[in-house]
Amino acid sequence: MKKFFKISTNFYVLAGSFFLFWMIFIDSNNLVNQFKLSRKLHELEDRKAFFQERKAKIKEEREELMNNPELMEKFAREKYFMKKETEDLYVIVKK
Repeated sequence: MKKFFKISTNFYVLAGSFFLFWMIFIDSNNLVNQFKLSRKLHELEDRKAFFQERKAKIKEEREELMNNPELMEKFAREKYFMKKETEDLYVIVKK
């Protein structure tokens, strides 16, 4: 017991313990914040990968659409309700 008391009253042990306590719990860059930031970083990296894949897919579809006139006409008719001058357009909305 005396040995533990002697070690725990040593200045360097006390200073080191205080420093560790400060860095782990009190400092603005403590372990809890580092863990949260690390988790958020991984989440953002996953979102970045998802959006990059989505961007590549949209770019591929756009290239296909721009190179195929029949597909472009179909897209314009379905998405933007475009029509030829001699046609009538009826939009049916399901409720």
